[in-house]
Amino acid sequence: MIGARLQGLEQAVAAARGRLDDALLDETLATVERATGRLKLSAHHTVVAIAGATGSGKSSTYNALTGLELSSTGVRRPTTSWATACVWGSEGAEEVLDWLGIPPRHQTMRDSMLDTKHDDEALAGVVLMDLPDHDSTEVAHHLEVDRLVELADLLVWVVDPQKYADAALHDRYLAPYNTHAGVMLVVLNHIDTIAPEKRQGMVDDVKRLLAADGLSSVKVIPLSAREGIGVDELRQEIASRVEQKRSTTVRVEADVAAAAGRLVRAGGDAPAREITAQRARALEDRVAEAAGVPTIVGAVERTIRTRAARAVAWPPVAVVAGLGRRRTDDRLAGYRAGSQPQAVAVQRAAVDNGIRELADETAQGLGAPWATAVLQTATGRLEETDDALDRGLTSVDLRADRLPGWVGVVRVLQWLLFLAAVGGGAWWALLAVQGTLDGAPEVAGFPLPPVLLAAGLVLGLLLSLVARPLVGGAARARADEADHALREVLSDVLAKQVVTPTNGVLSSYAEFRMGIAHAQQ
Repeated sequence: MIGARLQGLEQAVAAARGRLDDALLDETLATVERATGRLKLSAHHTVVAIAGATGSGKSSTYNALTGLELSSTGVRRPTTSWATACVWGSEGAEEVLDWLGIPPRHQTMRDSMLDTKHDDEALAGVVLMDLPDHDSTEVAHHLEVDRLVELADLLVWVVDPQKYADAALHDRYLAPYNTHAGVMLVVLNHIDTIAPEKRQGMVDDVKRLLAADGLSSVKVIPLSAREGIGVDELRQEIASRVEQKRSTTVRVEADVAAAAGRLVRAGGDAPAREITAQRARALEDRVAEAAGVPTIVGAVERTIRTRAARAVAWPPVAVVAGLGRRRTDDRLAGYRAGSQPQAVAVQRAAVDNGIRELADETAQGLGAPWATAVLQTATGRLEETDDALDRGLTSVDLRADRLPGWVGVVRVLQWLLFLAAVGGGAWWALLAVQGTLDGAPEVAGFPLPPVLLAAGLVLGLLLSLVARPLVGGAARARADEADHALREVLSDVLAKQVVTPTNGVLSSYAEFRMGIAHAQQ
């Protein structure tokens, strides 16, 4: 489980790289590496850190727990920035001490000492560290305290009646670790200097300050290392944590929770999202309207309908209808030539507004880094998008100047029938001038010239009536083809310039949220 949570943090960091602050992400990875390193070490040892300010009695508390005067000896209590460690159970402790960075000269193996008057078995597996004073004027001491506070499985903060409300302690170490209540104890030292009737009130005040730091569940132990008050209780509390063998895992879990919380505060906790196909089509429809696609499609349908109707009509009617041909063609001439209507600027503004509204809608509720990334990705190339739309739309072959093949066949038949009617009529007129039809060929007992005239006229008109309904279907089909071709250009351009890049950002946010979810499970 803890491994999956650490992997979740790594996933969130990888997804957030380039969106969130690198220092935060590097700090999170350091948390992962630190936790992974600790989990690989001895599970039988619990690292307990005794920390406190100058004069808090931290060292005397450390000595009381070890039963030795380790912190009062110059060899054992260096004046450098190194901490001192006392180990109960040396087997397997070497790797832990090396990981902690405690030099051999500052290590004491408690099981090698002849003095065993204290309950060493209860503390078996404890690596007890006495840290430098966190309020020391030496910068190296601050750095050492900060480093080891991050590594300890259990933190014991020693405070005294005069300085337990010190802002430096609360602002730098307690409040920032409000997710670590499960691995923290507070010792109110020098309790012997307080009148017995006032001691509980002071303990309650310490608890009040801890609650303000978000650490209301942290146990507070009143103690006097000098008088031995509370030492056994502290030792038993530590022994109890060691016996449960949960401190290491709880510390790692607390570190993961804190790191995940920092990422959430920086990146936001809005649900993952994407630009759906439905929302992309809505944008496509809006851009199509702005680009005049419905107008162009309507012009294609009217042009095909007009030309096809003229082609299948009786030739004399077609000639008359041809008088309006140039006016109809002019509606599409400029489009085929690659130019745009005069309202280009207005159309571009409408396209840009549509994209911006999509970006605003998509970014709404996201954390600032992701919202900014979405807006920049979606709207960062508006001019390039407009140019691509112009080029793509004007390059589409609308096929408005080409009629279906069957129309051409009908046109030929119409002219043949018309010529037959004209020929029959002329032949009949010639015979009438000659005053006789006796020499004319016959069909079913009728002279051929009038038959040709009648058949040409009747069949031509009948063919025109039959073909006219088909003209509407052909015009609509060609308009649908034009609409599909134009919208395909819109879809391709918008996908390449807006939808796909923006969904890429949203995908990384989804990865980020998924990693956070795993880290917080």
